Order: sequence, then structure tokens, then C-alpha cells
Amino acid sequence: MTDPKPLYNCAKCPGFCCSYPVIALDKRDVERLSRHHGLTFEEARKAFTRADHGRKYIMRRKPDPHFGRICRFFDTKARRCTIYLARPSVCRSFPGEGRCGYYDFLTFERQAQDDPEWIASTDHGGWK
Repeated sequence: MTDPKPLYNCAKCPGFCCSYPVIALDKRDVERLSRHHGLTFEEARKAFTRADHGRKYIMRRKPDPHFGRICRFFDTKARRCTIYLARPSVCRSFPGEGRCGYYDFLTFERQAQDDPEWIASTDHGGWK
């Protein structure tokens, strides 16, 4: 019996989900980040999160050449997560049981552009 074909391949994606304007964290996520970085909870909270969009903790972001802004822990050159083992629960569960719509779009566009490295440049406008 063969393994089922994967619904998407994150290793071939430039990190679109990491560019979402709100990456919601819970207290446990901040605790995981604090342990990963050898910081106290409060140090990690101040360094890595901010309160916004009605949430106590959301991930801080940084500039990105393709998507405008992206998770502060995303390596914008290698296009990979730098805290994969300590990543937040929302990242661990993405995209749930379904398909990743961006991966489907990207796969189609890379075939249409005849360029396996093509990335759709987007800018989330005024999102922080």
C-alpha cells in the first residue's frame, strides 16, 4: 500500500500563511517561545507579541519583499520558519484537514508561468 498523496507541500511555498496580518497566540504559545529563547514569559511577550485585533497576544511582524509584512520569525531569504519546533499552535494546525488554497494557486501559477520558483508578489496594504 502506498502513502496517500499530500494535499500540499509547505517546503515549496514562500510562506504565505506566515504573512497573515494576525497570527493569534495563546499564553501557552508565548510560554513555548520563552523556553525556546531562554527568556522569561514577560521578556518573550514584549519581544515577540503585541495586543491588537481584540487579542491579548498576536505575533509581531517584519518587512517582507513578497508579501509586505511577515512573521518576525520567518527567514525572508531561505523562506522558512526559524522557530519550527517552537512554532505557535495555529501554525502547527494549519491548514487543518483541508487543502492550502494558496498552495493550489501557487502550483497553478508556477505551471502557467513555466517557472518553478515564481512567487506572487502581494502587499497587504496598510496592515501592520
